[in-house]
Amino acid sequence: MVHVLSSRVLLRPTDPERSRAFYGGQLGLAVHREFGTGPDRGTVYFLGGGFLELSGRSDGPVDPALMLWMQVEDVAAAHEELRAKGVGIVRPPVREPWGLVEMWIEDPDGTRIVLVEVPEDHPLRYRPGI
Repeated sequence: MVHVLSSRVLLRPTDPERSRAFYGGQLGLAVHREFGTGPDRGTVYFLGGGFLELSGRSDGPVDPALMLWMQVEDVAAAHEELRAKGVGIVRPPVREPWGLVEMWIEDPDGTRIVLVEVPEDHPLRYRPGI
């Protein structure tokens, strides 16, 4: 059995500086560590229970199948904050048929990011009788 100690998502941005400005500046993710030097240095951000690493550089478009899912405490507040910071909102917050509140944004390379709020009455937070 594989005993996983830590995990991270690796992204290869087309413009590392622009992506660092987005993830660290606009989204406000805290830096876990940096490595290397110059504009192509690697940056690892805290991402809840894992990490997001920006390293290297991509010459091509992002795979449209790749999406990041980030749970936030208050998606409406995140919507207002990110809109004020100029983040392009792909879709404003919507309560989905499955009960989660989701908002969609994209990073500078087009990686779709789903910001999710789990309402207090949702079974992921509370299941009566269990």
